[in-house]
Amino acid sequence: MADSGTIKQKELFGHPVGLYVLFFTEMWERFSYYGMRAILVLYLVAEVHSDNAGLGWTNGEALALYGWYTMLVYVMSIPGGWIADKFLGQKKSVLYGGILLVLGHSILAVEQMWAFYTGLGLIIAGVGMLKPNISTMVGGLYKQGDIRRDKGFTIFYIGINIGAFLSSLIVGYVGEVHGWHYGFGLAGIGMALGLLQYLLGQKHLKHVGNFLGTSENAEEKEAMKKPLTKIEKDRIVVLFISFLLVIVFWGAFEQAGGLMNIYAKENTNRMLMGWEVPASWFQSLNAMFIIFLGTSVAAYWANRKLKGKVSTSLFKMIIGLIIMGTGFFFMSAASAEFESTGASAMYWLVLAYLFHTVGELCISPVALSYITKLAPLKYASLMMGVYFAMTGFGNKLAGLLGESASKFGEFTIFTGIAVFCVIFGALVLLFRKKLEALTHGAEDNERTMHEEAEGFELADN
Repeated sequence: MADSGTIKQKELFGHPVGLYVLFFTEMWERFSYYGMRAILVLYLVAEVHSDNAGLGWTNGEALALYGWYTMLVYVMSIPGGWIADKFLGQKKSVLYGGILLVLGHSILAVEQMWAFYTGLGLIIAGVGMLKPNISTMVGGLYKQGDIRRDKGFTIFYIGINIGAFLSSLIVGYVGEVHGWHYGFGLAGIGMALGLLQYLLGQKHLKHVGNFLGTSENAEEKEAMKKPLTKIEKDRIVVLFISFLLVIVFWGAFEQAGGLMNIYAKENTNRMLMGWEVPASWFQSLNAMFIIFLGTSVAAYWANRKLKGKVSTSLFKMIIGLIIMGTGFFFMSAASAEFESTGASAMYWLVLAYLFHTVGELCISPVALSYITKLAPLKYASLMMGVYFAMTGFGNKLAGLLGESASKFGEFTIFTGIAVFCVIFGALVLLFRKKLEALTHGAEDNERTMHEEAEGFELADN
């Protein structure tokens, strides 16, 4: 972590310039990841002897690999965070992760099975090194209690989704129309651009992401040596309980790249004014909605805080899960329409992705910020790694649920997901106050600083 409270950082639009360096690095990393993800399942199930030949796997086999792959991508964040905390620091870990990702996506462009599995392995390792550490670096740009932190993570999250939006359209189109391996190669070019701008922006990151073992800061040295306090242990307990929300959320949400992706391909009427919309393009809806709605959702929660209403991180995450779960009722309606008419309308998918996006904005950037507030300094990257591992387990759960659709049917799976998410969120809501007591006021500093800032504004007026 950085001693960002004692170093004057150059700012742009009210935030450290380093935020935008990380913004564009993550944007291109997500361009490569989501671009590949948008066509992975479609490539696996494409017929071997078609014009754009794939591997000819069954839907169940493809979803099984998808589940394992997306789980491992995020589970590797645990060793990635541990390596950063113990040996390299976050900044070097992001660099090495970027290099592995460029290699992995580039190898996927080779039309050989050895290249396919080697490329997936390198991507898994690269995301594990990059993902938890770049997010922790964002938190390190702000001193403890800085009220800009949540908004900084929202800006960072918009960068993630600009990359996801562009990749679903561009990589998805190139993969489906011109060839799957051209799409994989294009994803690698995107990651190379992200790595280049990360290297060029190092002057704005000198004070953040450095290895604590070589830190000259007395507070950071002491934090590395002393055992965890009772307050720090309680906060870790709260984080682990909040991670249950994360597993359930991503287990449902990640149907987007699997079951919902196949549903869009096989069961949806995608004709629009005589032109068939590529199935992979529906992957871009989530990112597009985030770009347009990200600041609005953040402003909504900020206004709640100003009015003295409940707006804690845990409350936002619970509400996000419930909203996202509600979106699956639209997929239930789509399945019912398909069963009766043989095809469902595209607007069901659009509505589902809209609700999923609002739910995601309430849980994902908030959770990233929450971890940087509660995690002990010496375990900052490791706890971020555990968070991403939980998203990985959610991804694996998504794959299992998607596979079960062949047995139980899409209507049953979509409706079951919706009902479970709403009920689970409501149950956690009952225990919210008891859980928040274990944070020992981790978010109170923000409230105090916010009130002081408002007081200064009133005085100036």
